[in-house]
Amino acid sequence: MSSRLVPALLLALLAIVHAQLWFGRGSVGSVGEMQRRLQQQKAANAQAQQANERLAAEVRDLQEGLQMVEEKARAELGMVRPNEIFVNVVAPK
Repeated sequence: MSSRLVPALLLALLAIVHAQLWFGRGSVGSVGEMQRRLQQQKAANAQAQQANERLAAEVRDLQEGLQMVEEKARAELGMVRPNEIFVNVVAPK
């Protein structure tokens, strides 16, 4: 009787393993679904990264633009900041 019990037990274990493989947690179907969701998230992350890079470039442009405007106003219009003293040194001819 024990000679028949071992193969039956092995077949039952094999059935349990196959059930886990096809229907349980970490099954073939759920791994495929997770891979699909991972690819979607990677694509969304790439789009967000591009948007962040564009915004960072805009911020840099605005900062540099304000510096250029200030520099031009100081040089051409003689503008000064509050509590700042402007001294213009001219070399003799």
